[in-house]
Amino acid sequence: MLTIERAAKRNALSLHIKAELADAVSRCAADPEVRAIVLTGAGGVFVAGTDVAEMVEMNPLDHVHAQTDRVFTALRNCSKPLIAAVEAYALGGGCELALCCDIVIAGSSARFGQPEIRLGIMPGAGGTQRWVRAMGSYRALPYLLSGESLTAEDALAAGLISEVAPQGEALQRAMALATTIAALPPLAVKAIKASVKLGENAGLDAALAFERHNFQLLFGSHDQREGMRAFLEKRVAHFEGH
Repeated sequence: MLTIERAAKRNALSLHIKAELADAVSRCAADPEVRAIVLTGAGGVFVAGTDVAEMVEMNPLDHVHAQTDRVFTALRNCSKPLIAAVEAYALGGGCELALCCDIVIAGSSARFGQPEIRLGIMPGAGGTQRWVRAMGSYRALPYLLSGESLTAEDALAAGLISEVAPQGEALQRAMALATTIAALPPLAVKAIKASVKLGENAGLDAALAFERHNFQLLFGSHDQREGMRAFLEKRVAHFEGH
């Protein structure tokens, strides 16, 4: 589990926190012992946004030199399942951080939004793209252009998040789901995630071919034989990731 902890700022993303989180995600992705990653915020808040005080004097080149998008790239490129456990606020960069994850579990009082326009800027780490892909431009643009936020239930109905848990229980639900995934064959988990992600942007024929390729490759794995033998022998399978 990765926890963002900056209580005084409602876990707002500073440059330092972004760099530390990017490094932590990369380490987890490279660690064969890690099979799923839960991302959450401390103090009952996910992330209330990006640290505006750090950005107010920045110019375009500052963003390039500081690699302010590196954490979002690390999350998008992570091959392990990522689960965001969101309570209270996921706004601005915090919303984009959550939407970089594969699964988003929100407490019932959580709110999601992209209020960047109220600061004279726009979402810059996926907000304009993820919202539109989830709910279509006619539903997304009123929020993106006004900076207004959605409740957890509305975000679920719009297809922006995965599940709503009782208030205060998003992390518990996310950890339970991560535990379930971690017990399943890592190669198959990785192949499913890769197939879904490619299919989001590829044509159907290419996506189906990639899915079939991954399906066939899994028949060369130990876990495929173990899983099927365990099923036939009516016992619990023990997956080893090869």
